[in-house]
Amino acid sequence: MKLHELSQTNVRKSRKRVGRGPGSGLGKTSGRGQKGQKARSGGGVRPGFEGGQTTLARRLPKRGFTNFNRKEYAIINLSDLNRFEEGTHVTPELLKDMGLLKKQLAGVKVLGHGELEKKLHVTAAKFSASAKEAIEKAGGTAEVR
Repeated sequence: MKLHELSQTNVRKSRKRVGRGPGSGLGKTSGRGQKGQKARSGGGVRPGFEGGQTTLARRLPKRGFTNFNRKEYAIINLSDLNRFEEGTHVTPELLKDMGLLKKQLAGVKVLGHGELEKKLHVTAAKFSASAKEAIEKAGGTAEVR
C-alpha cells in the first residue's frame, strides 16, 4: 500500500450527543460525574489555576526587560531604491505605494545593503552611515524627516 492508494474513511466524526437516553452511554449526568464545581453549569476553574497551589507562571523566575518606548522601523535597502527613475524624490509614502513597504511603523530606515546606481533624493526617518555615504556618493541627497 502506498500513500496515494489510501482512501479517507469515516472522515466526519459524529458529534457527542450528551444526555440522550440509554444507548449513548452519556445519559443522566452527561459525563460530568457526580456533583462538584465541574458538574455545575458555568463551573470549572480559570486557565492556569492549580487548585490554590502557586501557579507555574508565578513559580518560574522572571527574566529580561521589555522597553515599551522601543521604536521599530520599517527597513529598506539601497538595492531596492534602484527601481526608481534618476532624480526621483523618494518618500516613505512613495515606497508604500510601490509595494516596497507593508507598514511604515515608526518610520523608515535606509540600510546600506547593495549598490545604488542612480542619483536620488531620499527622505526617511533614519539612515545607516553606509547608506548615507552611498547616496551622497551617487550624487543624491539623504534628508532626515
